[in-house]
Amino acid sequence: MKRRDFVKMLPLGALIPGQVLGSFPAAANTSGDQNLPQKDIDAIYKKAIVIDGLIIARGWNEDSFKALANSGYTGFNASVDSGNLARGLKHLEEWQQRIKENPDRLILATSAEDFFQARKENKAAILLGFQNATMVENDVAHLDKLYQAGTRWMQLTYNERNLLGDGCTERTNAGLSDFGIEVVERMNELGIIVDLSHCGKQTTNDGIQFSKSGASINHSMCEALYKNHPRAKTDEQIRAMADKGGVIGIICLGYMIGPNLGTETTLETYVDHIEHAVKVGGIDHVGLGADFAIQGLEASGATRENWYVPRLTRFKESYHVQWPPWIPELDTTDRYRHVARALNKRGFRTGDIEKILGQNWVRYYRETLKP
Repeated sequence: MKRRDFVKMLPLGALIPGQVLGSFPAAANTSGDQNLPQKDIDAIYKKAIVIDGLIIARGWNEDSFKALANSGYTGFNASVDSGNLARGLKHLEEWQQRIKENPDRLILATSAEDFFQARKENKAAILLGFQNATMVENDVAHLDKLYQAGTRWMQLTYNERNLLGDGCTERTNAGLSDFGIEVVERMNELGIIVDLSHCGKQTTNDGIQFSKSGASINHSMCEALYKNHPRAKTDEQIRAMADKGGVIGIICLGYMIGPNLGTETTLETYVDHIEHAVKVGGIDHVGLGADFAIQGLEASGATRENWYVPRLTRFKESYHVQWPPWIPELDTTDRYRHVARALNKRGFRTGDIEKILGQNWVRYYRETLKP
């Protein structure tokens, strides 16, 4: 029996301690009615664990806090600016300080239990990490410093090649280097999540293979539905990731979901990606991931001049950057309420909607993060 099939047979209580579940609202019955009225889905959303697999954390301000309060989020993976080791540590410290200064609103997340505490106390749990591994520089021992500073997830490569391996737009497809495999092994030992979202095809395959714990793909989409986009993951990769316990967060950035944004690419297209990933990897291995500021792109000040035009030179043509880049229903703090309603209309059971909203991430954190 494959691991994902075994997990599917277990109740949530087998994956999360009883004393934690006992202080948290019970999950909806997965055998309950389908196509519930919107008010019922909204009530379920209000009680649910809601976790975003990737929020861009730079430029956080009071508007961000207001958006967070409106979102209903239990927590999120915060993408902290990377660069070299010194810069990475500096930005981690800035977020640590922000959390200390806002104890009534934020919790530093280092374990799955922190998300339950955040939900119970009406706060948000922040899991700090990076979308590149350049902070490791050429010394695996730097991972220990990053871990001590709060790092709990790290993407092995961004679009380009680094010392660990090839990114998704690199001309070559060499996979992980020996140093990259050494870094993955140390990440596993420390309890730092291995993320493969921007990794090249072979680097993604190697990351899944060489990581002893399940790897994350915290913001991506299905290659079967958007063919030849460098950021998409194949069915084989999604299945292999799920077989080892990982989770894929379906990206909310509209131009990543389909080539005809604004016409054929809509919220329904987004839900198509969720549905496909569930069919391939199983209901326990799919989550959500925005890949932009908590407010949404438009509300955070993205314009054609400051957002779209720079990306025409930063990203290769294969990225198919479009303007505007958002799906309207997802470029709002209500993004996952809209997703929950759409999943309900598709016939997803309420318990399965709750898994996609956040329970799958919590299960994954419990299995991957060290106490």
